[in-house]
Formats: sequence, C-alpha cells, structure tokens
Amino acid sequence: MNFTQELAWNNRHMVRTANVVKQLGDCSGKRMAISTHLDIKMLAFYEGYLRQGGELFVTTCNPTTVRNEVVEYLVSLGAEAKAWKNMSDQEWQQSLYDALDWQPHYLCEFGAQLGSIYHQSAGESVIASLEGTGSGVSALKDLSLKHPVFNWDDLDAKEGLHNRHMVGLTAWQAFMERTHLSLHEKKVLIVGYGLVGQGCAAAAKAFGGQVIIAENDPSRALLAAYDGWHSQSLDDAALQADVIVTATGVSGVLSAELLNQLKDGAFVMNVGHVSHEIRLDALTDYQVHELMPEIFEYRRGERYFYALSNGAMFNLTAGYGDSLNAFDVSLALMAAGVKHMFSDSDNFNAGMHMLPEYAWKPFLA
Repeated sequence: MNFTQELAWNNRHMVRTANVVKQLGDCSGKRMAISTHLDIKMLAFYEGYLRQGGELFVTTCNPTTVRNEVVEYLVSLGAEAKAWKNMSDQEWQQSLYDALDWQPHYLCEFGAQLGSIYHQSAGESVIASLEGTGSGVSALKDLSLKHPVFNWDDLDAKEGLHNRHMVGLTAWQAFMERTHLSLHEKKVLIVGYGLVGQGCAAAAKAFGGQVIIAENDPSRALLAAYDGWHSQSLDDAALQADVIVTATGVSGVLSAELLNQLKDGAFVMNVGHVSHEIRLDALTDYQVHELMPEIFEYRRGERYFYALSNGAMFNLTAGYGDSLNAFDVSLALMAAGVKHMFSDSDNFNAGMHMLPEYAWKPFLA
C-alpha cells in the first residue's frame, strides 16, 4: 500500500474526525503550531484544517514517531515544518523555538514542550492551547499560565479508550510482530499502574504473560491488588522479569544500576510519553547492535539484554499505534478541542481548564 492509498484508507474510517473538521468552517487567519506525533492517522485532521484556510507550523513531540512523508505532505498543502524522523535533541529543541518565533495564535500539543518554553518567555501571541498528555498537564500546572490551556487527556473518552485499552494492546501486538515471540512462559513486569499500565497488564495476561506490577503510589498499588495482580518492589521484580514495560511518563524509572542487573535475554520496553524512562544513555560501557528492526542488543562481556526501539515509545515507533476506529475517537476529541479554542477560549481565564463537555460530547454520537 503506497502513501496515497494508505491515507485514503485511513480517512475512510475516520468519520467522527471528518465531522468535526467540517464544523471548523473557514480557518483563514488562524495560526496554529503543533507538537504532536506525526503519524499518518493525524492527517485526517491536519489536512482538513489546512484545506479550510488554516495556517500550520509542524513540530513533533517525539522525533522517533515522525513519518517523513507525513511532514512532506503537510508542507505540500502549505504548512511550515521543522520535523523529521530521528532528528537530534538539539535540532528538536531548535524546532520548538522556531515554532514559537512563527508567532502562533494557538498551540496543540502532546507533552507541553511548546507551552513550557512559551510560558517562561516574553511571548504574547498565543490566545489558547490544547494539551493531550498527563505529563504535559503536570508540567503546565507548575507554571504561571498566560492564557487558557484546555486539558483533554483527562476526558473519560480519551483516558478510557486510548490510555486504558489501545496502548497496551498495540504494544504487545508490535512486540510479537517484531520479536516473533509470544508472552507464554514469560514473567512480564509492568512499571506504573496508571491507566496505561492497567491496559498493558490486562493485555499481557490475555497474550499469555505472567504479570507482576511495580507501583510506588499506595493507592494505585492497592488498585493493582484488587485487580488481582501480584505486586513487588521494582528492584526485586526487575531481576526476575523476562519483559519489563515502563508506563509512567517519568524519566529515569529504570536506572543504569538496575539495567546492569537484568536477566540475560530480558527485554525492556517503554510505552510512556517520555523517551528516557529507561536510562540506556547511561550504559556507556555496553556494545549496542540492532539485531533486527527495533530490537537493540546491549552487551557487556557475556551479559546482554534487549531494548525495544532503544527506549522510544514502542507501540508507535515499532508498531502502527491505535486502531483507526479507536484513534478516530481520540482525534475527533482533539479536533473538537481546537474548534473550542477557536470559538470560545475568550470566555475562559488564563489557567488550566478541562475541555468542557459541550465542546466534545456531541461529536461522539
């Protein structure tokens, strides 16, 4: 399937998003900078916005999930862009500053990279912004916000569908496709028992894994117990695990010290938003080889383990991510949030706000 065929197939199944795009109306004069995953499924919204007169500056929230042909297609429709797959950290940081120098009126992002820079600068062009990740919401809550920021990550329709169901399911599908292994007879350690961790645990069991949970938060640890999972400390559980999955959104969850103690042949995989949940960058005395696509062997002497996608978000870097029908819901919610920013943000004070129900519920029918 070529790019044109894939895009047509995707758009055919993204009917909720198409409905929201139609209701955006004329977008002329609206300047929006984005920092999101640049996967082909996102085009169901961005393409419509551009065709209806909107102006767009394209950056990414994660260089490992960029599809270059998606960026090239957006540029062909008139977008400004500074994003490409596996751009360096320095190039990525510069792209964020370039996006803000473009003087956007609106921000739409995953992870608050643009917002964090903007709210600590002298910038005054942004009217409102939209944030779609828990880590981004947490980062912005610590800042003095200059304009209304609409949180759509905590909507039940987003959390319950994407976070709870799709991430885990698609991560294990990608695991089996890339490694040619199932989870049968394997001890699977899930680090973090938020909604993403819950979905990873349930899907791992469904695919034959023996699940262990490591969770520092007492309330979530209790929830794991009531869900029937065996919990252990991370330090103890990691030593016996065959597969370790980080799902916290926090940097450095798996330290270099812990990585040095893993079983030979263990797999480490990240499905959280932050690419440095696994401190692979600290293993300077290891030899690293990509044995198969997205499977990196870390070897020191006779000891070795495998890092999937080198710690990047595995379900989207090595896999296709959400199913089209599920992603149609998530993208429709995001598009509805953008519509709300355009039409109603003047009625909200500067600060963090949940995206109101009237802005998104009509589009789920």
